[in-house]
Amino acid sequence: MTARDPDPARPGETTIALPDHFDAGVYFIGRIRTPWRRREDCPRNTREAIARRDQCTIALEPRYAPALQDLATCSHIIVLYWMAQARRDLVLQTPRHQPHPRGTFALRSPARPNPIALGVVPLVGIENHHLTVIGLDCLDGTPLLDLKPYFASTDAVPDAVVGWREGA
Repeated sequence: MTARDPDPARPGETTIALPDHFDAGVYFIGRIRTPWRRREDCPRNTREAIARRDQCTIALEPRYAPALQDLATCSHIIVLYWMAQARRDLVLQTPRHQPHPRGTFALRSPARPNPIALGVVPLVGIENHHLTVIGLDCLDGTPLLDLKPYFASTDAVPDAVVGWREGA
């Protein structure tokens, strides 16, 4: 669990007991600077933030600056980040904008066993070890896990379907 008390489960949601230990460790390689201090102020997703043209700064730890070589040639990047304040014990969730509970793995919610978020965002620029991007949907100070180039030729799946969202 996080250091804070989790919000109470919504009607229809199901929680589980978490394991006593972690299986792996990660290095936070930086922090994401955004205008949002409260979860309710964050955009719902990266597309909403991109539409609003919300700019964010990724402050990479200086030791990783050499890893940025050639990234500036990319129009879009994949940002993986750790939603540190998210619940980790929900297996069924009732999103605010949906009438029925859904399985955690069928949602893009930050509440999941490992609260890893993924955003594909436009890269505006890089200065030293700071990246300016448009469209992240996280709180100020969110830990950064990784950065990757977005390849439209391999990462895009135009005919992908989420059946429950399409009304199936």
